[in-house]
Amino acid sequence: MKFAEATAVQQLDSHTYSAHFQEGWTIGTVPHGGYVTASFQQVVRKHFDTTLQKQKQPHTITLHLDFLRRTQLGPATFKVKDVKLGRQTSIVHVALVQDDREEVVGYITNSNIESESGASFPTGWEINPKPPPADVTKLESDTDKLWGERYDMPFSDFRAATRQIRAWYPRQGQHAFSIVDMWVCLKDPKDRFSNESLGFVADMFPQIIENHTLGFDCYAVDFERKHSKEEQKQLMKGKAAMWYPTLLLNLDVKKALPAEGAKFLFVRLQSKMIKNGRYDLEIIIKDEEGDLVALSHHVVLAVSAARNTAARRKTDDSSGSKL
Repeated sequence: MKFAEATAVQQLDSHTYSAHFQEGWTIGTVPHGGYVTASFQQVVRKHFDTTLQKQKQPHTITLHLDFLRRTQLGPATFKVKDVKLGRQTSIVHVALVQDDREEVVGYITNSNIESESGASFPTGWEINPKPPPADVTKLESDTDKLWGERYDMPFSDFRAATRQIRAWYPRQGQHAFSIVDMWVCLKDPKDRFSNESLGFVADMFPQIIENHTLGFDCYAVDFERKHSKEEQKQLMKGKAAMWYPTLLLNLDVKKALPAEGAKFLFVRLQSKMIKNGRYDLEIIIKDEEGDLVALSHHVVLAVSAARNTAARRKTDDSSGSKL
């Protein structure tokens, strides 16, 4: 199923939308947090294309989501409230409801990136440390000298959503256990990333905690090449899959992707502190030209995978999902 189909939404009335969370886009039994985020983006895009069409503000430039409870597969309702309608930017509040529970809530700001104008200055900022250069024309054939494709992610049976992408990592390894660089595209060869899928990109990556718990880079290209699937299972034996539920996710969009979409995007992931089962994530997304597309920041918990699959309680404080 193509990404746009998996995140399709229907308008029920001027401020209510519906979606259906699909199999194959989950972590355990819970819809993947980035997949849910992209569904929010689709709702907001449709809202500004219909109800708020006169605003002429089709692009989400900032998004903040709080994951209050676990989402679930099946029907979902999105309720939109127009908070502030302005000449340059407009803000809406969106609540995701399932079984009469508010599960994810957020504030989203829209504008028109293509008509933005004003002060513009070079900042001299660069990603540090620098990732290896990539020839994106050689990624699909896996012939780039510095980047190699990782074909099967650890614990992919539990993290089904990881099977929806293809990912390439530095052949010589990452700079550090708490830094990950990757190039990514959607699994369907005809599929492309749009601005409405940036929330998914910002939440689809290797779990850096597992490098620390296992003591080696389990996502490395060489690790997969050097060890058979059986050997990989033995190396990870007794290392249970964990769940990394999102508490909150922020997205700051800098660029409108082409109308036809982008095939490949670069992602830099970094954590500054991992302590007492809670950690931060900073995500940088660039396009093939090296332009900054988006920034994202997350607050995440690290808990037992059993909390993902446990029966839902009447009062459930579990959050959204990461890989």
